[in-house]
Amino acid sequence: MPEVQVRPLELRLPDATVYGDLAVPPQARGLVVFVHGSGSSRHSSRNRFVAEQLQQRGFATLLFDLLTEEEDRDYTRRFDIPLLTRRLLDVTAAVRSGTLLPGPLPIGYFGASTGAAAALNGAAEPGAQVCAVVSRGGRPDLAMAQLAQVRAPTLLIVGGDDHDVLRLNQSAYARLAGTRKLAVVPGATHLFEEPGKLEQVARLAGDWFVRHCTGQAAPAADTQ
Repeated sequence: MPEVQVRPLELRLPDATVYGDLAVPPQARGLVVFVHGSGSSRHSSRNRFVAEQLQQRGFATLLFDLLTEEEDRDYTRRFDIPLLTRRLLDVTAAVRSGTLLPGPLPIGYFGASTGAAAALNGAAEPGAQVCAVVSRGGRPDLAMAQLAQVRAPTLLIVGGDDHDVLRLNQSAYARLAGTRKLAVVPGATHLFEEPGKLEQVARLAGDWFVRHCTGQAAPAADTQ
């Protein structure tokens, strides 16, 4: 099997320069942009694991730093959802308008924790061309005012033992107006550190992106 091509990126945005890692498998059929949580970065081991699983299913992946090193030292910036959303939209525009991808590809978002709020806000923007959104242990409550505007099919993945976040996701699920599912991974806590749980996240996410970004059938996700 041909190797996945990995390329480090320096993304010069209107208000900052951020760094990312773009991985493109042969004959990529879509791009999944990862939006990390507070205190994390493009080096997140959990996001990288999921990204590698998605690459095996034919998706290009982009992991990037939402904040500069200086910005990240300001704790409040990590929860500045409008700022994080703007960065995501700027990065998406840069990727779409450049020559980084082998032609136009459908783009989906994978958000974790606070990054899920930015992903949902981004998908709610007028004219957003986002094929699907997946949230892992996300904080969609931080995007509550925008949830009714999200038209991209949205999958909320939550650990069954992550009780507070599960309640937040149940409330957010009720407010989403488009295609949506809530998948509860039994026995998993917030970081899905238990054996086999992150693998379940990767499978659920992969099935969702295959179904909604390529139009191909995939096994139904376990949902609640």
